[in-house]
Amino acid sequence: MPKERSGRASVQPRPTTHVVDGERSDDPGVARYPREQLIAMLAQMQLIRHFEERAAEQYVKARIGGYIHLNVGEEATVVGSVAALRPTDYLIGSYRTHGHALARGTDPGAVMAELFGREAGTSKGRGGSMHLFDWKHRFLGGYGIVGGHLPIAAGLGLAIDYLGGDEAVMCVFGEGATNIGAFHESLNVAKLWGLPVVWVCANNQYAMGHSVDMDSAVTEIHRKACAYDMPGERVDGMDVLAVRQACEAALERARRERLPSLVECVTYRYRGHSMADQRKYRTEDEVRAWRERDPINWLERRLIAAKVLDEDQAKRIEREADEKAAAAVDFAEHAPDPDPADLGRYVYASDAEAYTCPS
Repeated sequence: MPKERSGRASVQPRPTTHVVDGERSDDPGVARYPREQLIAMLAQMQLIRHFEERAAEQYVKARIGGYIHLNVGEEATVVGSVAALRPTDYLIGSYRTHGHALARGTDPGAVMAELFGREAGTSKGRGGSMHLFDWKHRFLGGYGIVGGHLPIAAGLGLAIDYLGGDEAVMCVFGEGATNIGAFHESLNVAKLWGLPVVWVCANNQYAMGHSVDMDSAVTEIHRKACAYDMPGERVDGMDVLAVRQACEAALERARRERLPSLVECVTYRYRGHSMADQRKYRTEDEVRAWRERDPINWLERRLIAAKVLDEDQAKRIEREADEKAAAAVDFAEHAPDPDPADLGRYVYASDAEAYTCPS
């Protein structure tokens, strides 16, 4: 079992009997959601896992340049948080957001094409892994500077408040971002002005090569919310259903009460900080212990136990996810490169006609 500092949510709901589409279930998390949503979450997690593994292969083959940060191991935190959003809500992140784009509905081919630097990519091949963008699905990046997007999330919340909308903003970041000024400034102004923002920290135990107890005086990140008089909650980030439930509650507070929240999802990345990181700062025993709680396997077992699906259906979901990831690679390989004549295009706002705001 991982050390306590790498911890999991300590409080689990008591088992009671519920009904899932006519079937009795002793799993309250499974019973909370309709069958089609449960299957969709499993399928999204499988897609992200297979997409990321394919992306790693392409990076090793030198088909992807620059930095690349993978979501492998964090699928429950990604899918659970994004599943809580409405289509009209806004999602903004830093790097390690391939999975967030996929969970939000961005085409896998477009995401892979962006990694390849192709014109068909989500940012026209200009952004790469760290700068994904999909206005159609209100996924606004994709920022390379640690914590640099948190003030932008606060600005989105202010725009919603100014226009009188009922949308909410979800801002995702790693635990390392909670130790810089932009984190504190953004949470402070969000509470001070009553902005509908949910701050979601994916605490994967390591900010680059430093463990959280080496980087942060407060290792339970959700406790930092109390400095700004807002709710803070720690949740098991390896449990997609627990993450979704916590984020749904936080989003409801943001909409109805204009009360921002900090949700800490305790999760784990199996690979290094980036593909260039050989992760020599941690032991194989630690990685193995977390892999025993693999979020995809855990959800799959729960759904089979609850008779939401059977083993053959689970295998088919995984096979289809792998096929989609392979198709994304094929699409990216055959997509055209940007025209060198357009090198300066999209540098200024006047060039960004492709990103016209939806009505």
